[in-house]
Amino acid sequence: MLENIPNIKNVNSGNFFLIAGPCVVEGEAIVMEVADKVAGICRNFGIPYIFKSSYRKANRTSGSSFTGIGDIEALKLLRKVGTTYHLPTVSDIHAHEEAAMAAEYIDVLQIPAFLCRQTDLLLAAAATGKVVNVKKGQFVSGPSMKFAVEKIQHAGNEKVMLTERGNSFGYQDMVVDYRNIPWMQQHNVPVIMDCTHSLQQPNQTSGVTGGNPQLIETIAKAAIATGADGLFIETHPEPAIAKSDGANMLTLDLLENLLEKLVKLRKAM
Repeated sequence: MLENIPNIKNVNSGNFFLIAGPCVVEGEAIVMEVADKVAGICRNFGIPYIFKSSYRKANRTSGSSFTGIGDIEALKLLRKVGTTYHLPTVSDIHAHEEAAMAAEYIDVLQIPAFLCRQTDLLLAAAATGKVVNVKKGQFVSGPSMKFAVEKIQHAGNEKVMLTERGNSFGYQDMVVDYRNIPWMQQHNVPVIMDCTHSLQQPNQTSGVTGGNPQLIETIAKAAIATGADGLFIETHPEPAIAKSDGANMLTLDLLENLLEKLVKLRKAM
């Protein structure tokens, strides 16, 4: 599957692959800083790397929350990241009419968890011919994600990945059922563990989602031990001032040490 992604490197290293970047495109300085640092770390460790940032955040709790700097402006910055650092890029799409537009700028189309059952969105993503990463809904089991895979494959696109991001537990917490990793691998697609969104604490009365970033390492280690093919980690130089999901992002300076541990764990496994 990774061979289908342009500019992907280290595919024969035996390591997990990494999808990482700031939650949303806040501006050029942030995306370039993160891409530069993470690309260098992954090059040193032999980790296949895909840069991630959302060109727009449509799933916001509060109407006053930051959503983006403008679709095309943000997509152009994602393309600039890709060409500058020779990296593949991924971003979310939220409606079927966005698929073709986004596909002109990025290499992997990501379907947000809340939209994993939206047939028209899945079919539009499939029609672009790009790799499609579908995040498992918080309300969906691993085995039932076969239907999302089948929708894309029946549209003529075999390039599908699935991402586990936990399930809703009550109103304000998430819980990860690691059985979902091998269950989703039975669909014959790569399976990724979202180590940051799985620690969200949604539906806060403030209108801003909370999180438990101190547990990112725990989630990541367990995912590697369970056999995940890839990891998804949102990271930011200063999460406390990030414009989206700062409460559950990893501080950029902590990423290298974490990846070093995970590479060792992967080898041990």
